[in-house]
Amino acid sequence: MLPDFNALAVFALVAEEKNFRAAADRMGVTRSAVSQTIRKLEETLGIALVSRTTRSVALTEAGERLYVETAPALAEMRGALDSAASLHDRPRGKLNLAVSSIAENFLSGPLLAAFANENPDVKMHITVTDEEFDIVAEGYDAGVRLGEVIAQDMIAVPVSGDQRQLAVASPAYLARFGTPTHPRELADHRCIGWRVGPHIAPYRWEFEEDGKEFAVAVADTITTTDMALMVSLAVSGAGISFGMEDSFREPMSRGELVPVLEEFCPWFPGFYLYYPSRKNMAPKLRALVDYLRKKR
Repeated sequence: MLPDFNALAVFALVAEEKNFRAAADRMGVTRSAVSQTIRKLEETLGIALVSRTTRSVALTEAGERLYVETAPALAEMRGALDSAASLHDRPRGKLNLAVSSIAENFLSGPLLAAFANENPDVKMHITVTDEEFDIVAEGYDAGVRLGEVIAQDMIAVPVSGDQRQLAVASPAYLARFGTPTHPRELADHRCIGWRVGPHIAPYRWEFEEDGKEFAVAVADTITTTDMALMVSLAVSGAGISFGMEDSFREPMSRGELVPVLEEFCPWFPGFYLYYPSRKNMAPKLRALVDYLRKKR
């Protein structure tokens, strides 16, 4: 049976101090505990490692060889443990985030830039993706998605207010083809759809009427996996598009797009940073959570 790391660490201290009591004092344990650990290590290896007298401790030939060959590795392991322990006190290290592409406010830049400036030792890696997967299994510290699709066993911190989806079109398109007054009329219009990937169904156009939700199957004239292209096409008059209001906010503020069917577009809970419940949260993630709560 191989000795455990603790027994080797105790042996290394005895070898350095040449004294059981001095080694015990460094570890904050009794001399008897050190002596018993060394005895069990010798029994495991089947050979004497130290020669004991009433006044001193000396290494045997086997002990000298074991110390010379294990001391560098033990020093590296102590350094690694000290390095890991240092992360307990201050935010540092790589923070991996998986963020939905439609989380416009979170991805806009100022929020993340300000967090980076406050936490210079935290290196963020942000993957913008709309694929559904287990963030823990894929090695992410946290994710940002709409609250309605986050698993109930996750801790969720809001990063936006309530959101809604809107149907929008350019004034030129509406002047040419008319303005729909009910979602069912979208079947007669040119529509621009968005999809997560080429082999995934386009994003559903969902509305609400008299408190009841319903989806409309539109015949998309154009579909794209690029949200920016979808917005650009709508501004250019290619048709009516549908998505998160934040995605259209800037062209709407300039009058390049106007909302339609607003009375059928309900509000719902917005975006959340979510992460697994952990008793010992890494300081880098704790810093982001505290920062987001402060900004709310």
